[in-house]
Amino acid sequence: MAEYKRPTTAEEFEKNFKQKKPLMNDTEAYYESSRCLFCYDAPCVQACPTHIDIPLFIKQIHTDNVTGASKTIFDSNWLGNACGVVCPTGVLCEGACVYNHQDVTPIQIGRLQNYATNKTIAADKKLFTIGEPNGKKIAVIGAGPAGIACACEARTLGFEVDIYEAKDKPSGLTVYGIAPYKITNEEVLDEIEYLQKQLQFNIIYNSAINTKEQLKDIENKYDAIFIGVGLGQTRVLGLEGEDKEGVVGAVEFIEELRMKQHEISVPDNVVVIGGGNTAMDAASESARMGAKKTVLAYRNSKEKMGAYGFEYDLAISSGVDSLFNATPIEIIGNGKVEGVKFLKTEVVDDQLKTIEGSEFTVACEMVIKATGQAKQGEFYKLIDNLDLDNKTRIKTNTEFQTSNPKYFAGGDAINGGAEVVNAAYDGKMAARGIHNWLLS
Repeated sequence: MAEYKRPTTAEEFEKNFKQKKPLMNDTEAYYESSRCLFCYDAPCVQACPTHIDIPLFIKQIHTDNVTGASKTIFDSNWLGNACGVVCPTGVLCEGACVYNHQDVTPIQIGRLQNYATNKTIAADKKLFTIGEPNGKKIAVIGAGPAGIACACEARTLGFEVDIYEAKDKPSGLTVYGIAPYKITNEEVLDEIEYLQKQLQFNIIYNSAINTKEQLKDIENKYDAIFIGVGLGQTRVLGLEGEDKEGVVGAVEFIEELRMKQHEISVPDNVVVIGGGNTAMDAASESARMGAKKTVLAYRNSKEKMGAYGFEYDLAISSGVDSLFNATPIEIIGNGKVEGVKFLKTEVVDDQLKTIEGSEFTVACEMVIKATGQAKQGEFYKLIDNLDLDNKTRIKTNTEFQTSNPKYFAGGDAINGGAEVVNAAYDGKMAARGIHNWLLS
């Protein structure tokens, strides 16, 4: 189990958060690509939400056609570089590799993908061509993966594109909400800069859209609008003491960590509440920031956690302790967090119930709530005739068009929170849907 010294410099931070999937060198990529069996109707392709022709790009790498490999990747996935390292490849493409059936290590598809695209971006190779102007303009709300993918695809189809982004950097949670040991800020931003330089879509930063008047102005200026706003802040739990100093949301914690890195301070004792992948990231990050004891608390059993097994294993290997079948009932302290009161839980008649008289307290100076993000319901209310489902997700048809025909949507806005690769697929296909609606 790892023990991390509290980082006080950029070098120490980088050491604590070294990349989980480091960039391959040429020799590693050559030998790894030689292992591919180039399967017919390859299961890895079927498992990829963007259906990249994986055997083709691996063969191109092996024959030293790295630029061609990158083109194959980007043709299917505009965030091909980032997805090579942030995708849960173990449950997607690599999880589907036929080698898994032979007790052989699957091809490292994600790292090969990242290798090819990284080299191409670093060499500033020109791969993309802007489509013949069609006289139509698209507004994209949100510069996250879905919005960026929509903008890129739309530019190849000849649309003018303006992206309205509330923050001062692009790529949404890819740069603000993913653990630093998965991808660096520089790598995320380099990919967006590379795409923007060639496809020349416009990003208007620090431009949150939060009034009906702003939306009406956008509706008047553009022929179609794509909603790629993602999710909102961490949900409020309604716990007594939740407003105490030292209680933070996991998404907000990870964002501050990615932006400020070694400049932020994490106390000695941290409790992370939740059982999803974000909880695993927050817990692992707390340990890597030098917390002496990080407790990951989940109300149900380990088997019921929403997190991928490898994410849990990574948190535990970082020095995190886990606490199962414990539900928080109060955050205690005199103004500042001093601990969390829990009740033990059990399953009775398929229902999770608390056990009377089982109360106990875990001491800490910081509580990180990793209990899901609120949907952007207040924003959606500003749009006329926009149908939502009972989970506050935008309803769309097969073309990613909403009930208000001028609006299209994708990513977390329609799926409630999935992977970067799903958002990249949605944005690309929504641009095609817009093209079909306006020009077919």
